[in-house]
Amino acid sequence: MLDIKFVRENQQAVAEAMKNRNAAWDVDRFAQLDELRRTLITQEESLQAERNSLSKNIGKMMAAGNKDEAEATKARVQSIKEELTDLSKKREEAESALTDMLAHTPNMPAASTPIGKDENDNPEIRRWGTPRNFAAEGFEPKAHWDLGADLGILDFDRGAKLSGARFTVLAGAGALLDRALQNFFLNTHLAHGFKEFIPPVIVNREIMYGTGQLPKFEDDAYHTGEDQFLIPTAEVTLTNLHAGEVLEANQLPLHYTAGTPCFREEAGSAGRDTRGIIRQHQFTKVEMVKLAKPEESDDELESMVAEAEFILQQLGLPYRVIALCTGDLGFSAAKTYDIEVWLPCYNTYKEISSCSNCGDFQARRADIRYRDPEHFKGTRYVHTLNGSGLPTGRTMAAIMENYQNPDGTITVPEVLRPYMGGMEVIK
Repeated sequence: MLDIKFVRENQQAVAEAMKNRNAAWDVDRFAQLDELRRTLITQEESLQAERNSLSKNIGKMMAAGNKDEAEATKARVQSIKEELTDLSKKREEAESALTDMLAHTPNMPAASTPIGKDENDNPEIRRWGTPRNFAAEGFEPKAHWDLGADLGILDFDRGAKLSGARFTVLAGAGALLDRALQNFFLNTHLAHGFKEFIPPVIVNREIMYGTGQLPKFEDDAYHTGEDQFLIPTAEVTLTNLHAGEVLEANQLPLHYTAGTPCFREEAGSAGRDTRGIIRQHQFTKVEMVKLAKPEESDDELESMVAEAEFILQQLGLPYRVIALCTGDLGFSAAKTYDIEVWLPCYNTYKEISSCSNCGDFQARRADIRYRDPEHFKGTRYVHTLNGSGLPTGRTMAAIMENYQNPDGTITVPEVLRPYMGGMEVIK
């Protein structure tokens, strides 16, 4: 959530930022609600001071025999009490409206985030690897959904029978490959200093609010009843591990990782990537989360992107890195790099990892602070970062398509073979 003081003092800058983000922002409404709230608070404080002063004098009046004056003062105190009840209700209504407005307002883009309207304005930063030339090898590559069905490792019909559209059963070597990928990802992160967690996949409303999934994106979340939700990503749980806590400066940065099932309604993605396992309602993903000091968070973002790139390089998958422009940023992000892997069936690059620096936006919502008495008094909000490292489904699709053979088999990347019992080819 944005700092209300910052918004108050920089209303035109906020308006311009929201315009660049294609987000609605009513400057006048914010100013009116903020002014009303502050006015009501001042009135409340004035009446409370008057009430306290009068209440102290009632006993003195009675002791001095000024009964009529004491009764009049009591009447005034009662009147103030009723006025305060009314003022308090109005102030709470103004605060609620203001909080709701800010809760639906996305993060401010970082100064280094390129300005643009949509994904077409995302600049490419770099590429790694060369897409395979199947024509030179003399065969037409198959899409992963056809490869998977032919090999019996992806069963879309049974997935639909069990759960409906956009659910898939992984069978045999498909299940083994998914598990191998998750173990490879986690072991890589652990070797690079991350701490692993196995968090719950059901969380409370305030936890989803803390990372910005609620209230704006409630339609994309799976409800489980009792006002709880299935997590759309382990970012939600890993970030909120320290919700409401004050950390010590020497604890930072924290590097966390978790491999979890993730659940998304995909309410706004009708018709997009409906075939295969690119966009599923349930999928496995290994997530990276960092909590850092503000002055260190930009460097932590760069190292997070490098971590995801390292994994793709180990797998030998061609990819490119792009910087998201203001019009394509996620709700909580101030700066984001997307890594897109080459998928032959699309003849283009498709997102496989998104790494973001959220600044103190999530930390304000989740109330995550740190203290550093050697450098400042009190506490400050940490900066939170998150990134995919990686989703197993999309990585599996990329491996199947990029490592396929003319006979319909799939060569297993060498780095994964120890995790698959030495299997070299999926037949």
